[in-house]
Amino acid sequence: METERLIARLARNARPVRRLAPPCCRAETWLLVALPAVLMLAAVLGLRQDLAAKLAEPRFILQEVAALATAVSSMVAACCATVPGEPKRRLWAPALPAAVWVASLAEQAVAEWGADLAADPVCIPAIAFLGTLPAVIMLAIVRQGVSWRPRVTVALGTLAAAALADAGLRLAHAEDGAATVLVWQIGVVALYAGMGALLGHRLMRRGGRARLPVS
Repeated sequence: METERLIARLARNARPVRRLAPPCCRAETWLLVALPAVLMLAAVLGLRQDLAAKLAEPRFILQEVAALATAVSSMVAACCATVPGEPKRRLWAPALPAAVWVASLAEQAVAEWGADLAADPVCIPAIAFLGTLPAVIMLAIVRQGVSWRPRVTVALGTLAAAALADAGLRLAHAEDGAATVLVWQIGVVALYAGMGALLGHRLMRRGGRARLPVS
């Protein structure tokens, strides 16, 4: 009798659980909110005077598209990391666009061999400024899932926010030497992703209730 009453009470007090949207849908939601925010903040910083000329350069377009693809694929991977049973190979989704991004900058740096490597510490606060809102939105989205891999989840999500911020920064920041971008901007993106990994357990632990993933 006690068991039957317990089951009845649990059934009476049970609350409906909303299913979690697929990783691609959650990443799309993130991008639809974060991208306009980054573009607006880049405009606040002041768009570079040679932006029209840069947008006519295939190499610049390739690097911006690769940075954006790195951001989106990282966010998809971060969302996958919160779904039990998702194949681990999906966590490597950002590897290809990130490799294209870095390789394009490295090839340009070799072509510009002998150019000065300018110190550009402004990248550190600038990427933080542009990436804060995308990072906050990212955390709100990934916290809806289950914290199975908190360090990986937050590292990938932070990489997404920082890569998107860097793509926006290059629309405003005129310091465009490939070696400088490679060391300072890509270096800062990697730094923020590493910080996300270190804080992963703490940040995911403060999340709300997890939802069931879509089967």
